[in-house]
This record gives sequence, structure tokens and C-alpha cells, in this order.
Amino acid sequence: MKKTTQPHTGSTHQTVLEINTVDSTQSIRIGFTDQRLTAYGGMAFWSAFLHKRKVRAQLESFLPQAPTSPNAFAPSDVGLGLMGGVLCGADKLSRVAYLRGDPAIAEVLGIEAVASQSTLSRFLSSFDERASNALNGLHQWAMGQLPSLREGYTLDLDSWSLLHKDGHQEGVRTGYTPLGLEPCHRPLIACLAEPKLVAGFWLRQGNSQCTDQAPEFVSQLLDRLPKHIRVGCVRADAGFYHEKVLQLLEQRRLHYLIVMRLYAKWQKYCRHADSAWTPTDVAGIEAQEIEGAVLGRRIIILRHRLSERPEAGGKKLLSVPGYLFQALVTNLPASWSVLAIWRRYNGRSESENRIKELGSQFGVKGFCCQKFWATQAVCQFAIWAYNLCVLLQRELGLLEKVELQTLRWRLFCRAGVWSQAQGKPTLKLAVRGEKHRQWWTKVAEKLRDTLPPLNCQCS
Repeated sequence: MKKTTQPHTGSTHQTVLEINTVDSTQSIRIGFTDQRLTAYGGMAFWSAFLHKRKVRAQLESFLPQAPTSPNAFAPSDVGLGLMGGVLCGADKLSRVAYLRGDPAIAEVLGIEAVASQSTLSRFLSSFDERASNALNGLHQWAMGQLPSLREGYTLDLDSWSLLHKDGHQEGVRTGYTPLGLEPCHRPLIACLAEPKLVAGFWLRQGNSQCTDQAPEFVSQLLDRLPKHIRVGCVRADAGFYHEKVLQLLEQRRLHYLIVMRLYAKWQKYCRHADSAWTPTDVAGIEAQEIEGAVLGRRIIILRHRLSERPEAGGKKLLSVPGYLFQALVTNLPASWSVLAIWRRYNGRSESENRIKELGSQFGVKGFCCQKFWATQAVCQFAIWAYNLCVLLQRELGLLEKVELQTLRWRLFCRAGVWSQAQGKPTLKLAVRGEKHRQWWTKVAEKLRDTLPPLNCQCS
């Protein structure tokens, strides 16, 4: 690499670097510019969507901060900048703050500036238990943007482990994870299956028992659903197998499908002879249905023959080699066959994809603050960014939800030049070819009526 200094058309000099990219005979000259360039010009369409949905006003109603200094950032600007950073790929506060080096990102996001790491830390540290839990109202607002379904939505409940190897933050405790005993948090999450929208989120300490706070989480979630959102069925993992949860759902006359823990009293059925098992239409799956102690409850135990279904999920029992076992409790009527119930429950696996996407693409795995309620708050912002992405895709008429990585490559990460053209803010996007420009034009047209005051051009 060589460095040369060449005269510039002015009183200053411009440093030019030369680097080789193919062989020693070819090089690229690298210089610098004061133009307002951004790598995230497509985020202007995100800002247009937020403007259309009046997201800033919704966010302001949930923020506890009340700055008195005239030089302080507006709390809503900090929150919107945090979500914008998540969509650009940040999974730590320091990486959100790194966007401050982008000369035009603040204008594209419609905020005063991207906050520094220390400002973001102070912003999140101001959330106590009450304010952090109140952020679930953002997800309730997102559900309120959905249409009602005649048959009702399917509500999926899940619990999982957020690993934090350093393990010194509040709430990080040694708990059971897929990797064994590790320092972690143990959140609870609820999703509406059909729109793939997150309905609620609670963070818990890592040493929480599986069913800790599950009844309270479900009760609060159902109490605060928008009036037009009806739940047709609840599916849940074993973390919600709790008598209070079952009674709560039965009192509200909601159908449910919940995984049962294979306690000793259920394992005795797993050891029954072959004559006790009823074959199903799926090769390698046999079932027993046991009358529940509570009227209307059905206990279903499935066994999967490993020789025919090596990919099946379930629990192994040393006393019954060659099989995996699952147990479900449900209050679906007798008109539902055992196999239909099993297939209905299997649809809950789609919620696992939501958890993976939140963790790997929306930064939930990486965000961990010193204070417990600050960690829950930053996770809530990341999850709201996810929900807003779902609503944005519905706004644009996408038939199938795509993941954030696809949105980044297709929409958000598009280079642009920010300037003033005839006194008006103008963003020129780097889009080559008429076909591609037509796609961008159609996106703009769907948001045109409420676009912020800027001109977006493709060049």
C-alpha cells in the first residue's frame, strides 16, 4: 500500500491511498470526501413507515424519561436510534453508537443524532421494573394493528435460555440450558402464530424454575389483548405445564395444547406392552389416550420408534430403549383425533424460528446491561423493532414474512447521498437499472402519502 499527497482544488490537500486488489500491477486509489454519504439509505423507507404509523407518539407514551436539560436528546430519538441500530446489524450498545460515524444516518432515521454508548446506557438504566414491564404495551399496540380473525389467532407460549458467558450482570444466574448448567437469563415469550408477531415478553433470572411466573405472565397477557384480537387456541412448551395455567385457560374457555413433563406417574404408561398402544396413520408413531382427572382434559402419550423416525423429538427412557416419548395435555373435544392433536401442536415449532431470529438477527443474545431491568428494556426495544418489521412487510404487501437479513440486503442497506437540492433535503439512492428502480418506486408509492419531507431519488 502506498500513500501519496496530491493537490486538491482548494487550500487543503487530499491524501490518496493506493492498495492492490488483484496483483501488484493493479491498484485502487482511495481518497476521502465530505459528502453526506450513508450505507443505510434504505432506512428512509423504515422512517417513512414509522411516520405513517405514528410510532414516535406511541413510543413517547411509554418512556419514563423526562429530561430537563435543553441540550439533552429527546428520549424518543434515543429509542428510535436504538431500534435503527438494531436493524442495521448492531447487537451491542457500542455497535449502535458506532453508527454515529455514518454522516447521514441521523437524517435518514429522522432523529437529531444517534446517541453515544454512555447516553444509551443512561437511557436504559432509567427503566425500573414498572417502566420496563410497561414496554409490553408496545407489543399490544402492534397487535392492535392486526385485523380480527373469525376463528381466532393461535397463541404460542415458549421459554428459553439466553446465555451470557461473562455472567456478572444482574439476573444472570447459573441455570439449565441446552448446553448444561450455564450463566443465563430465562425469558418467557408469547407469539401470535399466524402473523408471526410477538405478543409479550418477560425476562427472568437464570436460576428460575421452568414454571416460575408462567401463570402471571399468561394472565396479564390475556387481560391486555386488544379487544378485537381473539385467541382460538393456546400452544405451549413444558415451561407452562402448571395447574394454575391450565385452570386459567379453562376458566376463559380457551382450547389449549401443552407439553407435559414425563413425571414418574406418566412414565408407567410408557412402559405398557405393545397391546396398549394404538397405531396411527404415520409410520412409527403409536399413541395412548388416558382419561384426565379433570373433566374435559385429555392426556395423550405418543411413542416414536427410532428405527422409523430417527429425527423425532421426545424423551428417551432407559427402561424402554428404541423409543422417544411425548406427552400432551389438551381440552380439545373428542372429535379431534390423537394424530390431529399432535399435528396441531407441531405447528408451535414455528415459534422457535422467532426466538432464533430475535437472538441472532435482532441482537437479543448480545444485549445485556449491568442492570436487570435495563436488559429487559433493551430486549423489548429489539422485539418491538421485530414487530414493526412484520407490520412493515404487511404494509408493503409481501405475501410471506422474510427475515431481517433479507430486509437488510433488499431494502435497508442501500448506499445513498444526502444533500440539499433547491433547498429541499434529498436522498439519492445508488440503484442501477430501470427494473430495480421501478421496485424502489413502488415501495415509495405505498408510503408516499405520509413520507417525511424529503426527496428520495435513485441515481
